[in-house]
Amino acid sequence: MSSSIRPCLRFSSLPKFAPRIPHHIRSRRAFADYPKPPNPSKEARRERRGVVAPKTRIAVGIVFIGAMIYSMATDEPTKADALTLAEKDSQTKRESGVTENSPMRLRMEEFIKEQQKEIVRELEKVDGKKFRVDTWTREHGGGGISCVLQEGNVFEKAGVNISIVYGTLPRPAIEKMRVNHKALDANVDSLDFFAAGLSMVLHPINPMAPTVHLNYRYFETANPDGTSDAWWFGGGTDLTPSYLFDEDAIHFHRTMKEACDKHDKSYYPRFKKWCDDYFVNKHRSECRGIGGIFFDDLDEQEKDQENTFAFAQTCSKAFLPSYLPIIMKRKDMPYTEKEKEWQQIRRGRYVEFNLVHDRGTAFGLNTPSARVEAILMTMPLTAQWRYMYEPEKGSREQRLVDVLRQPREWV
Repeated sequence: MSSSIRPCLRFSSLPKFAPRIPHHIRSRRAFADYPKPPNPSKEARRERRGVVAPKTRIAVGIVFIGAMIYSMATDEPTKADALTLAEKDSQTKRESGVTENSPMRLRMEEFIKEQQKEIVRELEKVDGKKFRVDTWTREHGGGGISCVLQEGNVFEKAGVNISIVYGTLPRPAIEKMRVNHKALDANVDSLDFFAAGLSMVLHPINPMAPTVHLNYRYFETANPDGTSDAWWFGGGTDLTPSYLFDEDAIHFHRTMKEACDKHDKSYYPRFKKWCDDYFVNKHRSECRGIGGIFFDDLDEQEKDQENTFAFAQTCSKAFLPSYLPIIMKRKDMPYTEKEKEWQQIRRGRYVEFNLVHDRGTAFGLNTPSARVEAILMTMPLTAQWRYMYEPEKGSREQRLVDVLRQPREWV
């Protein structure tokens, strides 16, 4: 029976004149206590067959209907009958689309899809080749779009991905997250969660052109009715050159500072330091690159949800103005084989950070049904590890390492 009619079926809804089932006919054993009637003749049985059969059918029918109504009245809806958070969101998008009154998770999803299209479109103009676009879905809800360009004219490898993830957090994960998010309900065994993010890494061919990384994401836990339990934003963007041009570093950081200053003048110095402290290969005591901004776990303790969303949007939109002038200036510069070799060594350090220290990579690889290809999209196409390699003292390579060991203030 459909679960949609269960609320209407109650004993109180039966008519008062409904026949009651005698207690003594509830089991076969009860029938055994009554004397058996005499065996009628063949003719008598034939004469009575037209009456006995209908009465028997009625009695059996009453017992069956009574049992069925009892089962329906007492049966609880199963989890299969309830819509999952992913199904609720899908239904909402079908029925009313995404508006400014939609849940934040749907608004963030729509925003990162728009940003992905714009960034891919602009990068294709720079490179001259098209990105390969893969659309995928997750078994537990959600999915993503992976846009990857390999062996292009400007980019050796470039990836611009979005991912939408629905899942369930077990109690140990909830307790761990409560260290930074007190709003999480501590009295539940599990919570539905939603995560959406735009992630990008560009590895240019020319060693004079810097690698760049961007990631902006939103995380939310949800109550059984689909309303938000707790939420937070995170992300940032940072520059990783093989050869340092001060003017590039100044332009990149100034653009990020201007984006931050539109919302809170304390953001840039705070998130610049956060970036310098986070993107560090601790085992080498050097930063991955020359930084940018990075923030994580920005929730209602920081600012309200609308202001935090607006801040994440502004920073994301600042990427193209921060990077396109740099790549256009450096992509066609001449370089030597030795300079290309240094780029490969620096890329090896990039890989070390992503696999050893990066929280996003670890979270992605440990998520059920993770799409490994999308997570490891950040890796360069080529890299090198040379044993005991040290740059020459006083060289441009050594100057970069000095800055990576002691981060600078660029603006």
